Amino acid sequence: MASYPLTGFHFLVTFDSLPSGANDSRFQEVSGLEVEMEMESFTEGGQNRFTWQLPKRARYSDITLKRGKFNGSPIVRWCKDAMENFIFQPVNITVSLLNEKHEPVQSWYIVNAIPKKWSISSFNAEENSIAIESITLSSQYFTMLTI
Repeated sequence: MASYPLTGFHFLVTFDSLPSGANDSRFQEVSGLEVEMEMESFTEGGQNRFTWQLPKRARYSDITLKRGKFNGSPIVRWCKDAMENFIFQPVNITVSLLNEKHEPVQSWYIVNAIPKKWSISSFNAEENSIAIESITLSSQYFTMLTI
């Protein structure tokens, strides 16, 4: 049996401690699942050809979720509480790539995410497109879960 790379178009997003509506796991794009190791330069006495690069700590990027705009979403209420009322409730999120049977084959568990930015796409009377909302999240870290 041949092995193929995972597809990136069939995925699911779940918020652990928020009540979820019917459309709150349907996103059109997830971006920012990135981790980068910060490095510290160290020069060794007498060695002029190079400097040592020593690992310092991991830095996790902000995660952006995009989807069509829905009214009455608990996720948008969560963002609104943070932006307007300064009430931040950290939430754990799972992003899962799914196979043809809608089963998770690879997942990422995002720890203590809070909303950092919410935006809506521009409105244009000359285009026939849906309104897209973007939610940018800041989190402590994420782990890759192997299924």
